[in-house]
Amino acid sequence: MTMTTNLLQGLAAARRKGTPYGITSVCSAHPLVIQAAMRRAVADKDATLLIEATCNQVNQFGGYTGMTPDLFVAFVHEIAGREGLHPSRILFGGDHLGPNPWKAEPATQAMAKAEAMVTAYVWAGFSKIHLDASMGCAGEPAALDDETIATRAARLAKAAEKAARSRGGAMPLYIIGTEVPVPGGADHAISDLKPTEASAARRTIDIHREIFAREGLEEAFGRVIAVVVQPGVEFGSENVVAYRPEASRPLTRLLDTEPSLVYEAHSTDYQSRAALRALVANGFPILKVGPGLTFALREALYGLDQVASEMVPDYGERSLARAMETLMVSAPGHWKSHYHGDDKRLYLQRHYSYSDRIRYYWSTPAASIAVAKLLDALKGVAIPETLMRQFLPTLGAAGDPQAILLAAVDLVLADYDAACHPA
Repeated sequence: MTMTTNLLQGLAAARRKGTPYGITSVCSAHPLVIQAAMRRAVADKDATLLIEATCNQVNQFGGYTGMTPDLFVAFVHEIAGREGLHPSRILFGGDHLGPNPWKAEPATQAMAKAEAMVTAYVWAGFSKIHLDASMGCAGEPAALDDETIATRAARLAKAAEKAARSRGGAMPLYIIGTEVPVPGGADHAISDLKPTEASAARRTIDIHREIFAREGLEEAFGRVIAVVVQPGVEFGSENVVAYRPEASRPLTRLLDTEPSLVYEAHSTDYQSRAALRALVANGFPILKVGPGLTFALREALYGLDQVASEMVPDYGERSLARAMETLMVSAPGHWKSHYHGDDKRLYLQRHYSYSDRIRYYWSTPAASIAVAKLLDALKGVAIPETLMRQFLPTLGAAGDPQAILLAAVDLVLADYDAACHPA
């Protein structure tokens, strides 16, 4: 195993010894988010940076980013080269790898595409693989039974193992389980969220172990390092459910019977630093965050949009926000089925939702042009402290626009670092 994968494999042992640590999983393809994460890693010479891509974001057909797995790796490495982060310190993970992008198709077709996707991820150098075959395909129930899920996960693991042996080098580490909303987050307000029952988590582990053994994958199952369960954290469009440690204690106790496993916590976005620390301490040391990072980036962009509106002649009134509204209304595919309500509520959700569906639009030509216009308008402009207090109060002293954007993302990452490396 490499130094970076050893970090993941050490999570369970560290918990058993009473010295738990965590790792932040940066789930974003936005270059500024990745750049901010890399600068934090460079500043900590011992840090490993975990960057993950989801099945919808990156796949063999390009996903919504237009990037195949090998192109995504090249994209990240290009930023790393500029930031001075050695590639050996970057760990790539694949999230929700399974038939989800093609679940409208018959299972035979969807699973064949999922196998090809997993193969492409492993060939590209992704070494942390979340096997997620929980969703029903055409003609199937939306939620499948445990045995079908585990059987399909084993099939995907076989594809990953074959690809890894052909590629050479370290074999993949696996994540199993998926008791979270589908990739992209919940599409409604959440009022009552219960952690996964410990008995359900027990069955997930047992049935995967049994079926992997049946399929001759005992050695591969030995590289399963974590299980995805619902610890009781989630965010909807307009609210966040905070972590309550007492509610997940049965899950924590279950780990005492599985000394090689921990849990992977999805949807930890917007949790407090104290909540993130508690998650790490209670057996959820892999903390996935994505929308929370791009939400902070959007806040900073919109703050700068207000600053430019106040300071720069001919910039226009909230030019960036207006451009994004035009773009999202003209191409509603990424938000229409997730946001609900009258026109005013839909407008507010398009721009300010915790689900942050606006993140799907930043890479489009129209959005790139609008952001470039904003940054060009503020180039060389000394932003008064009073305007920073008005529109960007958490970011302190003003810097150049790009530095302000990176600082906004870094504030979120700082909470995760503090949780993952307790003093």
